[in-house]
Amino acid sequence: MAEAITKKQIKQLPIVPYEKIRERLQTGDIFFCSGSYTFSGIIQRLTKSAWSHVAIVYKDPELGRILILEAEPRIGIRLIPISKYLHDYKGTSRPYKGQIVMAKLNIKLEHEKIKKAISFGLDELTRPYDNWEIIRIMTRILFRIGKREKNKSYICSELVKSAFDKAGVGFHMKDTYISPQEIWTDKRIEPLFRLL
Repeated sequence: MAEAITKKQIKQLPIVPYEKIRERLQTGDIFFCSGSYTFSGIIQRLTKSAWSHVAIVYKDPELGRILILEAEPRIGIRLIPISKYLHDYKGTSRPYKGQIVMAKLNIKLEHEKIKKAISFGLDELTRPYDNWEIIRIMTRILFRIGKREKNKSYICSELVKSAFDKAGVGFHMKDTYISPQEIWTDKRIEPLFRLL
């Protein structure tokens, strides 16, 4: 189980060069970010955690690419090479501003189930990011009211949860939402290494 972790503790983890672990990454591994951006800080404060983003690894051996499937604000659901986070985040020629930790589920999942999770995510490509969900979550946290409305938009943790639901791996939701923190502290999550 991955224990709750602070931003300071994440920064103390040794960084492992991507080139050394690239071949060890598998489809279905989980990509956690602790960003140092304004929006990341809002998410971290709302969820009382170090994590601001979560995504799923998709490894395409035929093309030799390792991508992440994510829901990104202003963009929506997309596939992006991990190398973009490490070297050219959002076309800035700089890495992602924050820390990135890789993890995996420490349970045996049949290949067909992982395929269902990724296929679901691929079917959702280009759907919008749920920008208003952050405000709805804040309202529910502050006033303990309301329920998640069903729509075809996602925040990052909803996308990860929905994809893994298709593989038969349910993540526990805190009240009416799920955050990267709930995924990180799931008893089946095993941290692997820090990339940034």
